[in-house]
Amino acid sequence: MSSYYVVLLLGSNIGNTLENIENAIAKIEKRIGKIDKFSKILETKPVEFVSNNIFRNIALSLYTTISPFSLLKEIKNIEKEMGRLEDSSVKGGYEDRIIDIDIVKFGEINLQSSVLEIPHRKHLFERDFSRVLLQEL
Repeated sequence: MSSYYVVLLLGSNIGNTLENIENAIAKIEKRIGKIDKFSKILETKPVEFVSNNIFRNIALSLYTTISPFSLLKEIKNIEKEMGRLEDSSVKGGYEDRIIDIDIVKFGEINLQSSVLEIPHRKHLFERDFSRVLLQEL
């Protein structure tokens, strides 16, 4: 069975953001794969939308045996279990959220579909906070 190196970025700006991130990490480790490395937690202002709620963000790397689309499905299940009912793509824009989990990299795969882009170009090339966190991995 193949194992894939995956990089995820997590963010939260509603409720107890630190607890939200810790809960998401526990679910990821239980259901997706053993976490290899963590970045520090970085507090940031919202990007691409207006809100008074500050984000806490973290990057992490792990190894998984599941496929990119199975990973996406599991991530969306975790977000939903934690109280995020609709994705930004469904809403047509960004808004405050309990948890957001993005797949930044999945092995050496390049994938572009209507529901999944790997690598996640915005996090790799456009968002300064993402690049700061990803450099720590």
